[in-house]
Amino acid sequence: MPTSIIGTGRALPQREVSNTALAKQLNIPASDIIRKTGVKTRYWSEPKDTASTLAIDASLKALQKAGVSLREIGLILVTTTTPDMFFPSTACMVQKGLAERLEGMGNVPAFDINASCSGFIYALSIADQFLKSGAAEAALVIATDVKSRFIDPKDVSTAVLFGDGAGAAVLKNDARGIRKIRLGADGRYYPLIQLPVGGTALPFSQDTLKTGRYFMEMKGKRLFRVAVRKMTEALTDFSNETGLDLKEVDFFIFHQANLRILEAVFKRTCIPLQKTELSLKMFGNTSSSTIPIALDLALEAEKIKPGDQVICSAFGGGVTWGNVLIEW
Repeated sequence: MPTSIIGTGRALPQREVSNTALAKQLNIPASDIIRKTGVKTRYWSEPKDTASTLAIDASLKALQKAGVSLREIGLILVTTTTPDMFFPSTACMVQKGLAERLEGMGNVPAFDINASCSGFIYALSIADQFLKSGAAEAALVIATDVKSRFIDPKDVSTAVLFGDGAGAAVLKNDARGIRKIRLGADGRYYPLIQLPVGGTALPFSQDTLKTGRYFMEMKGKRLFRVAVRKMTEALTDFSNETGLDLKEVDFFIFHQANLRILEAVFKRTCIPLQKTELSLKMFGNTSSSTIPIALDLALEAEKIKPGDQVICSAFGGGVTWGNVLIEW
């Protein structure tokens, strides 16, 4: 049976950061921010907020909407590029946090993956295999990122674009659901967006800290070109693979990278704006969590109805990409 998303939830930090505040901080006109990115506001974490706390809040909402108890969950999968710490996994911390709030959490597999902004679709693919094989009755897939902790406050290209947030989905076998998933990656482009210091290539030290490269780095112009080309090609190929013309698709959920990227993809693929959900203007680019957050918003507004053909499409650092076709 297909794997179905039966409940979604989202969580955002409380601190809202306006374009006016950032414009003053960066000494640029506020009108430039909305024009270049499409972002009006974003939410940044307070010290108490972490990837796991946001993930737990989003998960509780998704479980409630799905009407699923923790006893039924057989897998916890977290996708993030900003984990609470390198190890143990953020998924294990989420498991602990859920067990403290609800009864019935078993000793189920819990682990993280990192596919940057494509992470949610990569995670759906893994959870889909768990459920289809019978290894789990239900799965909890969570995307969570706290990018604000790794943004250079003086870097215009990243400081205005990224926000923090988490989105979660409960998956279970049903009559309708995931019909096809296609993933891809091209590691040649990894330098286009990266966090250089902190891993085994450039560990934290007095010398590496002096370089200032512990902040996220993004080569925006080149990344824009690659993103538009890869997203367009991947979406077109996916349409051909599924035999479903993009005009026949009822709704699209895209990774909310940047409004200019999305507009370029829409233009090349002839996708009308009314067939998409734009959460970017409210929350900014929340990395791997943009798709589940946008999906939660669309479902809440009843923009997606039973029987609809829905495509979720993502592109992220690495570079990575992915598309999933879901019959709702």
